[in-house]
Amino acid sequence: MNMKRLAYIAIAMLTVSCGSDTEFDAQGTFEATEVIVSSESAGRILNFSIDEGATIEAGTELAVIDSLQLHLQRKQLLAQQTALLSSRPDVSKQVASLREQIAKQKRELQRVDNMLADGAATRKQRDDIEAQIKVLQGNMEALLSTLGKNTATINDNSAALEAQIAALDDRIAKCRVTAPVGGTVLVKYAEAGELATAGKPLVKIADLNAIYLRAYFTSSQLANIKLGDTVRVVADFGGDERYDYEGRIAWISSESEFTPKTIQTKDSRANLVYAAKIAVKNDGRIKIGLAGEVILR
Repeated sequence: MNMKRLAYIAIAMLTVSCGSDTEFDAQGTFEATEVIVSSESAGRILNFSIDEGATIEAGTELAVIDSLQLHLQRKQLLAQQTALLSSRPDVSKQVASLREQIAKQKRELQRVDNMLADGAATRKQRDDIEAQIKVLQGNMEALLSTLGKNTATINDNSAALEAQIAALDDRIAKCRVTAPVGGTVLVKYAEAGELATAGKPLVKIADLNAIYLRAYFTSSQLANIKLGDTVRVVADFGGDERYDYEGRIAWISSESEFTPKTIQTKDSRANLVYAAKIAVKNDGRIKIGLAGEVILR
């Protein structure tokens, strides 16, 4: 009986050993870089005609959010700026009278100098005219200073309004939501007619052509792989539907992690594994979440 029992145990151990002898070196699931595009403005969604599954290019308009209030605010700021700039003083006109008076007094000074040379005028007459010229010049300098300060203040206020208009232009532009990357629309989170808020997700986009398999290797396997290596990737569609692809190791994690529950490894005793991304050229069959295996060459 003891020999018979030992034989049964040996057969059971052999069966388990054969069943755990996997043909792959690593296992994982296919992923793509997913981008969630959110609204940067608040308002009613006027147009959102993109459909799930649609292939779009970077810069494609995805949605249009109501920007009427922003346009009205912009119009109001433009009117304020126009009124402000129209109040800017005309320096040349406001000092024209003083310039004319100074020029007249200088001509009078020249005439008195000629008369003084002939003895037909007194020194006091000349000094009075010089004093009058200095007074007029002082008045003009004060007026120019005041007008300059007023003009600078108006220009500064106009620049502040210009900045507010530019900020509104930016907010208005953000009411037209465009795709930051090209790819396939995976999910729509809203529909036309709904209210959008800043930060609200609108769509999820992924480039399904640039897809990769996230697989997990044991520490002992790391010695046999490096960035840029070409490996064999098998996409498992279930049953006998398995397709081979050429993959390239694009990234290897620098830190280990516990083996995910859904992942099997070559060494069933390994508790810690290293994630790696293997880039694969998609022929249209591979989908996100599909299981895949890696066979090292």
